[in-house]
Amino acid sequence: MQSEWWRSAAVYQLYVRSFADGDGDGNGDLAGARGRLDHLADLGVDAVWLTPFYRSPMADGGYDVADYCDVDPRFGTLADFDDLLARAHELGMRVLVDVVPNHTSDQHAWFVEALAATPGDPARERYLFRDGRGADGSLPPNDWESIFGGPAWTRVPDGQWYLHLFAPEQPDLNWRNPQVRAEFAKILGFWLDRGVDGFRIDVAHGMIKHPDLPDTGLHRQISLLGRAELPYFDQDEVHEIYRDWRRLLDSYDGGRIGVAEAWAPTSERLARYVRPDELHQAFNFALLEAPWSAAEFRTVVAESLATTERVGATTTWVLGNHDVRRPVTRYGDGERGLRRAAAAALLSFALPGSVYVYQGEELGLPEVLDLPEEVLQDPQRSSGADRGRDGCRVPMPWSGAHPPFGFSTTAASWLPAPARWADRTVAAQREAPASVLRTYREALRIRREHPALGDGTLRWLDAPEGVLVFTREPGLVCATNFGPDPVELDLPGRLLHRSDAFAGPVPEWTGTLPGECTAWLTT
Repeated sequence: MQSEWWRSAAVYQLYVRSFADGDGDGNGDLAGARGRLDHLADLGVDAVWLTPFYRSPMADGGYDVADYCDVDPRFGTLADFDDLLARAHELGMRVLVDVVPNHTSDQHAWFVEALAATPGDPARERYLFRDGRGADGSLPPNDWESIFGGPAWTRVPDGQWYLHLFAPEQPDLNWRNPQVRAEFAKILGFWLDRGVDGFRIDVAHGMIKHPDLPDTGLHRQISLLGRAELPYFDQDEVHEIYRDWRRLLDSYDGGRIGVAEAWAPTSERLARYVRPDELHQAFNFALLEAPWSAAEFRTVVAESLATTERVGATTTWVLGNHDVRRPVTRYGDGERGLRRAAAAALLSFALPGSVYVYQGEELGLPEVLDLPEEVLQDPQRSSGADRGRDGCRVPMPWSGAHPPFGFSTTAASWLPAPARWADRTVAAQREAPASVLRTYREALRIRREHPALGDGTLRWLDAPEGVLVFTREPGLVCATNFGPDPVELDLPGRLLHRSDAFAGPVPEWTGTLPGECTAWLTT
């Protein structure tokens, strides 16, 4: 049997455009990322997930793909990708790449052909073109809304409309068309043949729409994502696609995997994506969305573990990514946000299953909320979503006292890093006797080496209000104090690690757990 490495893996999300610039143009690229892989090996992760680097006009940060089997020149070449892949494997890390199957770029050859064709032409059948409503067809075919705001339909000169659940530059594919399914089998095979270890599947819940394209009768539909049934998300027929993909992945050796970015209205619906004959992982966004509360965290953890266990899968824990505010800011910002983010990280690292770390979390980076208006690029801003997602995509600070902190040889990085990050750089935190980076490295080292951590089960222990305590066998206890004040716990054992270690030396365990802190004990 192939090793089921993903069941316990720690995976690092590398946002290519913001990780490291190898050619001095202000944009991160594959050569730059290859040159910084030692940082990830030192951090102690098992795998790296690369965000899209394919040819793209970048209307949505590369999630609008014009050619799925080539590298965009701003990110390098296929040879650069091969070099990165080889170096990662040499360092003992696997590599996952993003695949974007719900939609293409409007500059993809297929969509260019579709626009040049007439209504009813087979070229249009690869997408979702429909006639409009009203006497002259001037109204959209239904009331579906774009995730980025406004109608999910754009009209073309001949009068038809095409569906785009995201930006107009991202037309949705018709996954009931056999040409689409065959083409993506070729795309997956192209990258599997190059040696990638798997795929993160963007909008994995969205590829199949209800065949009748019915109205929802709802407004602000994005607010219902993952909370209610919508006719364009989480349709049962999507699972046929993943059964096909699983057969393809299993035909390669080395444990190749598929990871769903899927939103579903219930944990039971989400677990369907990781049934034995479908995908290997599905991001658990419920923990990411949970407010800072012991009761809320426990509910999410218990429900998530129960539903994935029923289908024989493990849970995949996520606290941040390139689409949401960074944990430090989400949990309160400043020192409080930093304490809570570190505590949440250690709690998630101790849970059964796999964990994902978004670049910069290991440095305790906050969201950048004061980017100048003229540099903002995220199309999600049009939905009124708090200036979009650019603030969590600011380039990594590597070294030095001034921006761009070693990210690039040019000061004009694609998004500017704040000058206040001088003490947050990788170099500064490596040299400091105590830092968030050191705290993460030690936590991931223990997680990798301790026999109780990774895949498995947990047992809850009684704890005071505002505190979560569970045990992992053999011999590890995790305790998290969500309150601001210290609590006394009757827990025997020796302290292995504490989330506030970034602030300075931590005393031996005497039963006192500081506020907003996680401790690991060995018994």
